[in-house]
Amino acid sequence: MDTNTIIIGLAGVLVAAAPLLFAVIGETISERAGVTNLSMNGTILLSAMGGFAVAVTTDSILLGFLAGAGIGAAVALIVAFSSITLKQSQVAVGFVLALVTRDLSYFLGNPFMGLEGPRLPAWDIPLLADIPIIGPLFFQHDLMTYLSYVLILLAWLWIFRTRPGLMLQGIGERPAAAFVRGANVNLLRYFYTVLGGALVGLAGPLYSLSVKAGWKGTISGLDGIGWIALSITIFGGWNPARAAFGAYLFALLQWLGLVLQPSMPGVPSQVLQVAPFPLMILTLLLVNIGDAEWVGRTLAAMPEGARRFFTKLLRAMRASPPAALGVPFESD
Repeated sequence: MDTNTIIIGLAGVLVAAAPLLFAVIGETISERAGVTNLSMNGTILLSAMGGFAVAVTTDSILLGFLAGAGIGAAVALIVAFSSITLKQSQVAVGFVLALVTRDLSYFLGNPFMGLEGPRLPAWDIPLLADIPIIGPLFFQHDLMTYLSYVLILLAWLWIFRTRPGLMLQGIGERPAAAFVRGANVNLLRYFYTVLGGALVGLAGPLYSLSVKAGWKGTISGLDGIGWIALSITIFGGWNPARAAFGAYLFALLQWLGLVLQPSMPGVPSQVLQVAPFPLMILTLLLVNIGDAEWVGRTLAAMPEGARRFFTKLLRAMRASPPAALGVPFESD
């Protein structure tokens, strides 16, 4: 495999990871506020269909993306109203919505299956795109891929380096303390849940108008992406930068599955295609395995050097959810 092929493949990884990034960072923001949006899988499908349908009908890619964001925000609003105002289980409401929105996408999308529609064009950034290796790798993509880079930085800065971001952490970790400091906890939870839902909604049209252009119903290959995004959110430790690493890792594993297929003719192609999914599940298990008793006993039996290495590795991977995640807040 020559250098140009590798560069083109890695550039494709960045493009393929962009929808995941929007979904993962959207869910990270929502969960940082204390609300779990389990409807992600169905939301991505419905927004992919809806965004494509609007783009085809209006011949406007912008309206297609706005429709996707609107669908994501509307579904998230239902989650927020059910869990914050009605005090219903976030898990139950989100799971039911995931099923309903998935089936709605297939039912409502029937008239648009197989149609040709507009596609998000590539836009080379002047001067930067001409830099050897770096240019083709990072700066010869579409606008939404560039926005995914910016989103990582903005989300990290907002959460960890601004006063509103500290308040966001507060309403997810210690809402009572945030309330005492003047935060309207439930209103902020509404805002961040809807905002996170809108970002998740952008992932849908990013698939149907760019990465996997078109709408093909049940064979679109999008069913399950939302659950992967949810697992990457947990793997990312509710940190946008670490979550971005998880999204890029998953896209890289998918690309490697395609690259390795010709050199491994004895392995069924389906095995390499689905390999990234169990690998992400295994990685997710490693995130939370460090506190298990048998792990402690295993580490204690290891030589000193190996024990230190694996202890540091498990500590680096460990992640704890926001303390008030899924817990309704009452100011009375």
